[in-house]
Order: sequence, then structure tokens, then C-alpha cells
Amino acid sequence: MKRTIFSLFFFSAMTITLMAQHNPVLLFPDGAPGESRKMKQVDDLGGNKVAGCPVLRISNVSEPTLTFYPAPAGNNTGATIIVNPGGGYNILAYNLEGSEICKRFNSFGVNCVLVKYRVPRREGLEKHTAPLQDLQRAIAYTRSHANEWNIDPDRIGVMGFSAGAHLAAMASTAYGERTYPKTDAFDEANLRPDFCILIYPAYLSGENFSITPELKVNAGTPPTILIQTQDDKSYIDSSLFYYYALKQANVPAAMHLYPSGGHGYGLRNTGHTVNEWPHRVLSWLRDIGMTGKVKSGK
Repeated sequence: MKRTIFSLFFFSAMTITLMAQHNPVLLFPDGAPGESRKMKQVDDLGGNKVAGCPVLRISNVSEPTLTFYPAPAGNNTGATIIVNPGGGYNILAYNLEGSEICKRFNSFGVNCVLVKYRVPRREGLEKHTAPLQDLQRAIAYTRSHANEWNIDPDRIGVMGFSAGAHLAAMASTAYGERTYPKTDAFDEANLRPDFCILIYPAYLSGENFSITPELKVNAGTPPTILIQTQDDKSYIDSSLFYYYALKQANVPAAMHLYPSGGHGYGLRNTGHTVNEWPHRVLSWLRDIGMTGKVKSGK
């Protein structure tokens, strides 16, 4: 029965994914910074499955976009999560860590914005350089459209999975400087996320319990929650070390450490307790004052 319900959810989310790709917003209408040619996007539904269902892997993205997933009108908390799929900065697990996430959090009354950032890694640039430009632009665009989209501009956060979590952490620590040339008046918006959600993050750890040098955690870093499993042996230090850095900087932080589940499960039912993580995130959002009915006039 559970498998049947999940399968229906998966195929519903998959349909939404494919439909939403036809209605994206170009983040840089005149071309993304540094992109000299348009790449032919590759969409691949082959390869390994997660919880018995395929993963839509997107690569060759040269025209980054965002897609707005509004919460139901009668159940809109006003909070918005900007979602960043993972994929090693080489591909985007676009349904597993993107559209399915948006659909689920919409059902909880949370608006979502799905970012299709540039992949694969650009030669001669840091792995996160182009994606950070895309995410910062997505934050600015989202905040600038708060009234139009009926969302609260002071309750906009970022969520990321694996490499997308590294990207979300970058946006949460490098918000003081815009990393791309100003495109329009939307870019005058505040780039600081109001909260940060990191799901099995990658690339955050350095050596000797330190974080990687590009992450500059300080007291202004937004409240952060981390979801991690102990058997995610390649990346568990990312969560542990980053949590410690947040604690040392007196940043409000929470971490849920589960015994098993591995890496790359999204929110699909893989049979592990970690699959409950969306409810832990919802409770945390409530605790830090990010959810509640949308404010009048927003």
C-alpha cells in the first residue's frame, strides 16, 4: 500500500516536473555571466533508481532558470524555500532533489522556488562560481517579486542537497557581495537568506574539524538546520564540522543525525528513519518563526 501511494506521488511529481520546465523564468535574460555559447541541455532518466523510481538527471545547463511553486491559496504560510538540487556540480538530480521537494513542501503550506543552476563545472572556475551567481540572482528575483507572488520577503530561505547544500551554504555566508554584474532593479534586493536547510551536504569540511576555506561563517550567517546520516561516510564530516562552526559563531543551528540512510535519498521512502526529515524541518521552521499564515498585504 505504501509503495502504491508513493508511486502515485512520484508520477504526479514527475508530471509536474516536466510541465514546470516549460514555464521557467530565465535568471539572466541577456545571457548568464561568462557564458559564451548556449549548450544543448541533456535530460536523462536512465541510471540508478532511488526507492524504485528513476532520477531525472539534467546536465549541460547554460541558461539558468527558476520555477515558482506556490503553496495552495488557502494554506500559504508566506514562507518560501529556494531549492537547489545536488549532483556534484556536474548534473542536477532535478526531480529527486528538486520538483518532488517543492511539491511536498507546497502541501505543508510552504512556497518553493526551484533553481536550475549551471552545470557541469566550468573550466578555470571554482566549482561553485557560476552556480552561486545563479542562486544569488534567484534570491534577488524571488525577494523582488514577494508582493506579486504573495510571499513574505522576510521569510525566504535556501535548501540544498549534497553539492546543492554546499551552494546553499555559500549563499548563506557570501551574501554581503553580489557575485555577478547587476542585471536590473531586482538585483538591489537583499541577498541574505533568512534561513538555511542543508540535506546530506557535501564539500563543507576542511581539515582538523574545520570547514572549507570558502565558507566564512560569522554571527550574520542565517539560522541553519542539517540533516545527516552516520553511514554517509564520505560526507558526514561536512555536517559535523559545519555545525561546529555555526556553534562557535553563535548562529542558531540544529542537526538531526540518523543512524542509516546513506546519501542521495531525497524525500523518497527508502525504509530508513531519516525519511521523516521533512517533518523535522517543518518543526524547526515553526520554532524559528518562519511559518504561520501569510501576513495581510503580502
